[in-house]
Amino acid sequence: MLSLFVTVLVFTGGVCSSDSRASQDVHSPSENYLMSIWHNRLYVYSAAALLFGVWFSLKMALKNKSFSKDAALWVRKAEQKNNSSSDRDAEVHVSGVKIFYGSQTGTAKGFANELSEEVNTLGIPAEVIDMKDYDPDDQLADECVSKSVCVFLVATYTDGQPTENAEWFCKWLEEASTDFRYGKTYLKGLRYAVFGLGNSVYVGHYNTVGKNVDKWLWMLSGKRIMTRGEGDCNVVKSRNGSVQADFQAWKVKFVNRLQALARGEKKSCNGNCKTGGSCKNKKKEKQEEEERAAAQNNSSEEELIESSSDEEESGPSDEKKSGSVIDMEDLGNIMNSVKKAKGKGEVQGDGQMVKLSKLNGVKRVEDEEERREMITPALREALTKQGYKLIGSHSGVKLCRWTKSMLRGRGGCYKHTFYGIESHRCMETTPSLACANKCVFCWRHHTNPVGTEWRWKMDPAEKILQDAVEKHQSMIRQFRGVPGVKPERYEEGLSVKHCALSLVGEPIMYPEINAFIRLLHFYRISSFLVTNAQFPQEIRSLVPVTQLYVSVDASTKDSLKKIDRPLFKDFWPRFLDSLRALGEKRQRTVYRLTLVKAWNVEEMQAYSELIALGQPDFIEVKGVTYCGESSASSLTMANVPWHQEVVAFVQQLADMLPQYEIACEHEHSNCLLIAHTKFKVDGEWWTWIDYERFQELAKAHEESGGQQSFSALDYVAKTPSWALFGAQEQGFDPADTRFQRRNKTKDISGC
Repeated sequence: MLSLFVTVLVFTGGVCSSDSRASQDVHSPSENYLMSIWHNRLYVYSAAALLFGVWFSLKMALKNKSFSKDAALWVRKAEQKNNSSSDRDAEVHVSGVKIFYGSQTGTAKGFANELSEEVNTLGIPAEVIDMKDYDPDDQLADECVSKSVCVFLVATYTDGQPTENAEWFCKWLEEASTDFRYGKTYLKGLRYAVFGLGNSVYVGHYNTVGKNVDKWLWMLSGKRIMTRGEGDCNVVKSRNGSVQADFQAWKVKFVNRLQALARGEKKSCNGNCKTGGSCKNKKKEKQEEEERAAAQNNSSEEELIESSSDEEESGPSDEKKSGSVIDMEDLGNIMNSVKKAKGKGEVQGDGQMVKLSKLNGVKRVEDEEERREMITPALREALTKQGYKLIGSHSGVKLCRWTKSMLRGRGGCYKHTFYGIESHRCMETTPSLACANKCVFCWRHHTNPVGTEWRWKMDPAEKILQDAVEKHQSMIRQFRGVPGVKPERYEEGLSVKHCALSLVGEPIMYPEINAFIRLLHFYRISSFLVTNAQFPQEIRSLVPVTQLYVSVDASTKDSLKKIDRPLFKDFWPRFLDSLRALGEKRQRTVYRLTLVKAWNVEEMQAYSELIALGQPDFIEVKGVTYCGESSASSLTMANVPWHQEVVAFVQQLADMLPQYEIACEHEHSNCLLIAHTKFKVDGEWWTWIDYERFQELAKAHEESGGQQSFSALDYVAKTPSWALFGAQEQGFDPADTRFQRRNKTKDISGC
């Protein structure tokens, strides 16, 4: 195009140059100048064309260079983006590895450090953690969302127990796996691996701790990233020749699996995932979920529970073996050879003459060997799995969750708010695991025996109390050095000051209950006894206790039968007579009402009539606690009242009682206290107890042979402002710190 343009210019210039020469003499100088330019226009056009061509060439060259530069920059940005995306993916898949160790001789600790070095070489941060320095209640749930991998290197110590530094961690994990308050999915999202150290010489306890930790994590929905490893110190049976070699072999597999996780790889599907088909892995996951649920149910069957026990765990661990637990009334039908004799009398037991209940009936047993032990082997197994420390043949003790809470400065139970109990110094026990009811919200899911009279072997009161205190102190000692436990409260907790006879069963059935209570007071331990209102004569003959409770689970005959499912045919007359017997007591008395929506919350007028019958000093009203579905009960979450509903019920009930007012509230337990106005002095509530004064009065009463009596008003103490109904604290002691558990499941415990 440029060459054609130049040719045209040359041709035009040649034609015009002859004309210019012919006429150049005719024009003026200026005209001649212009004509000269015109005649030489070929050169002007050529120069302009040349300049335009040079400009155009330079512009195109610069444009090509700029495009190359932009392309290179785009490529670099894309590479950087890919690299940063890759780095980000690696971070998301595995943020780090936390290696927990439980070691006695240092072997597991050495393995932990060795594994940490190996993981660090992969560019993945690793942290070695001593189990005694880690608080699982506060921190373990965080590992579910941190994308970390948790490794547990745990040794099995004497008799299959965890090592000293792992004792608390394992204790917490075991309880959490069977505690409905944590839920089955508490550790969902946690990726973990377990390697246990043991010695196969000890056949019954080989790698017990490793197996248990693996099981408990799995029951809480933790995800295994690989099969549990086991190291054997017995070189004869070790797979690789020694425990060190076993660990090395397991470590190689773990590192390979960790690298795959860091790359975001998943286990390949070994099923045929076609349209409309099913995946084997999905089937396997579903099967594992069902197995986990079954294991959870076996370890902690969940149901609605009434707060007659203030301990932490809610449901039993019932293996549901056919015939493993037999109700005592059924057993009585089988034992046709056992002769019964009703009437007055005494029974020789452990060298002492013991008067039995008239209403329960009295057996004359010539040969004590004919009596059976209340705790059968199957029952012992079931109760032990539930966390009971069994005493003798018919008693038990267990650590209350509020005891643990107050040891750590996280608040006490409602009895601390209402009556000034020091929860960390309270022992929860029972001298009788047997009961005369089968309540639909029974704590123990009816694993404990039932009966209408005492027909078992009997342990002396001194032995029961001594063993109960020793076992309670042993459980307290497990909190030594646990993160968060206050040293001063730990020391105080070893000295029992209060005894809640409300663990399970019917304590008043124990024939030596008066001797047991006298022993408590002799050691200056306060007594809080709960009865199910089926033994009125025993209530009347009961020596003074610090506070006597009667469970009023319903206010009509039909609803009581439906809820408590009593064994006595004359349960309603017994119930009413028990309330009358309570009204005859001069010491502190309490009605305990458990509200179950659609069952007993509409019986307002009937409740007021029962209160008028017994004239209790206090009325505790608590919403029933939900623990999940259960084959033993038709109750559901819809039967659990909200705290606002409990407050509304209590306000309506108090309005119907001219001599009672709402005094205290413990919102965390969904519980309120209605008190008789005689405990309101000059506009101030005195619902708390002067425990030292009570011990003095009880001692004087005992020394006088019962002649010197005393009343509830003789040992009262002023209620602090934070415990009163309507206070901003809602019953939480400001001296402690409220702790909200970081749990992905909704907290529906209410206790």
